[in-house]
Amino acid sequence: MIPIFSNPSINVATTADVNDITKLLNSAYRGESSKAGWTHEEHLIDGEIRTNEQTLQQLMQQEGSLLLKFTNDKGEIIGCVNLQQHQNRIYLGMLCVSPILQGGGVGKQLLRIADEYAKQQNCNAVYMTVISVRAELTDWYKRHGYHDTGERIPFTEDSLTGKHLQPLEFMVLEKKILS
Repeated sequence: MIPIFSNPSINVATTADVNDITKLLNSAYRGESSKAGWTHEEHLIDGEIRTNEQTLQQLMQQEGSLLLKFTNDKGEIIGCVNLQQHQNRIYLGMLCVSPILQGGGVGKQLLRIADEYAKQQNCNAVYMTVISVRAELTDWYKRHGYHDTGERIPFTEDSLTGKHLQPLEFMVLEKKILS
């Protein structure tokens, strides 16, 4: 069953959206274009690639995983998020807003949809991983109800997503969802 969300600008992405979402994710996280926004990782990871089309297609086919897109009134994809159900929790990943539109509320709306989806799935929490040295980003999530669980996960460099410019790890943030 395809979920219906309260925000008509947010819908489940299809394979036809993969190219545009890949470009959006790469432009927001890596390279020169990411500097237009405040959530980039350009100073932490060298390279232009955050993800590729194959990875997104795999996420879309994974059981319990949804890739959502946020479109503007012209039908352009300006934001996205991946939600994955893991037992009674939802993992939130790849939250992204076009760098030139960051700070305009799109990210907040995607966070609200994650909460809504968690309730629909009878889950009691939404959790995510964030690079631990990204204080401005973790502070933003904390202002939206997330807390640091204290759990840390190694961030292993791979051949796709760029060379780490310093040692990196993920922190796990979680938000409890009330029914």
